[in-house]
Amino acid sequence: MKSTLRISLKSGERIFINGAVLRVDRKVALEFLNDVTFLLENHVLQPEDANTPLRQLYFIAQMILINPEGKEQSVTLFRKSVSMLLNCFQNDEILAELKRVDGMVASGRAFDALKAIRSLYPLEDRILHDQEMTPATIEQIRKEIAPWR
Repeated sequence: MKSTLRISLKSGERIFINGAVLRVDRKVALEFLNDVTFLLENHVLQPEDANTPLRQLYFIAQMILINPEGKEQSVTLFRKSVSMLLNCFQNDEILAELKRVDGMVASGRAFDALKAIRSLYPLEDRILHDQEMTPATIEQIRKEIAPWR
């Protein structure tokens, strides 16, 4: 067992814990006494905001955490998406980080993968703005992910 983890939530804030969604009605502090998988509401990406390749990958990775019953399906889709992105991106930094992220998910560290993917957003935004990825490639990725939303 790891050391305890304490999280403070504001009134009305939600937290996703082991697939359950909790909303607090007043300011509260939670103390986790054992290992737990959780996401704070401000780290949860809504489907309509998964509008770039890396944000779509993030959305899939968060489903691994939020929906434990569908974890196997989410991991399969995640691996397929990473493979597609490795063939689409040309930026060495993104390619290296995608390989690292894939390893994180494979070893059960989806939470760490989310942080790593979020760190790539600014670089992805620059690439998409400069059209390093063709619109057709981006559209292909969106079509692959769309049925999962």
